[in-house]
Amino acid sequence: MGKGPAQQAPRRRPTSTIWSNLAEAVEKTVVQHRALLREPHESPTAQGVAAIENANLEPSAPAGPRTTGRLSDRVRERHADVRSLLDQGVGLRAIARRLGLARNTVRRFANAADPDELLVGQWTGRPSILDPYKPYLHQRWAEGCTVARALFEELRERGYLGGESIVKKYVGKLRESFPHNPPRKAPSVRNVTSWLTRHPDRLTDDQTQQLKAILVRCPALDRTAHHVRAFAELMNNRQGKYLDQWITRVKADDLPALHTFVTGLGQDLDAVVAGLTLKWSSGAVEGQNNKIKMLKRQMFGRANFDLLRKRVLLSAPNRS
Repeated sequence: MGKGPAQQAPRRRPTSTIWSNLAEAVEKTVVQHRALLREPHESPTAQGVAAIENANLEPSAPAGPRTTGRLSDRVRERHADVRSLLDQGVGLRAIARRLGLARNTVRRFANAADPDELLVGQWTGRPSILDPYKPYLHQRWAEGCTVARALFEELRERGYLGGESIVKKYVGKLRESFPHNPPRKAPSVRNVTSWLTRHPDRLTDDQTQQLKAILVRCPALDRTAHHVRAFAELMNNRQGKYLDQWITRVKADDLPALHTFVTGLGQDLDAVVAGLTLKWSSGAVEGQNNKIKMLKRQMFGRANFDLLRKRVLLSAPNRS
């Protein structure tokens, strides 16, 4: 009695298992080069610091007098009081004693025909306690430090005696004039492995751009991607006859994880070639084996063989 077709066919390694093993090798390669997954930090350029230095971050002097606020109200009241006493013939010394003001202050009120003259350009051009430390703030901002509290602590260590609110206000001006984009979070090893082993058409535009940047920074991963694409074409086109050529190219490259993968293929090369060439698959048989193992785990310690047999038969698909 002759053998059936299934007995005459060569043993075949499932392509899903082969691809899974290749993905593990790719992941090991990515782990070895994980330091290159993050985008390089750009050091602050002299042009960037100079741009901040030359920027006018201080508010321009007001075009007209202050019209609202406690200061303007107090100045107008005192000016009116001084002018009223002057009209009554009271001297500057007496006015100073009566209003509790310095004589020079009374003199300024007396010389101003209108209180608006005293409210134009208040504090314009006066130095700030923060001025000596602004070059350091510009340098740290260009380096990427944008937290006002952290900058305030650094300035205190350098002798700054002012308040934190002054630093916060100036940092707010820097943030408005020179917005800082935080560096993008580095993709994980699992993400990069998925991008390398996934069909390029299934990647988003952002994922494609990130992967291209990583491959430029890391030649080893670039070569790995080339080998993975070549193996995928070989597998999808059922070109198992070219597997030896692919193995030769991989061995000629310095990729230890892929060398281990290739060594595993060589231990069962005929079955791998058959899996990459033949159309039929033993996946259905393996699926039934997994189902029976799952039923055995569910029934462990609860039933005997007869009940397990009934569950296996009932779970089998009906065939008409």
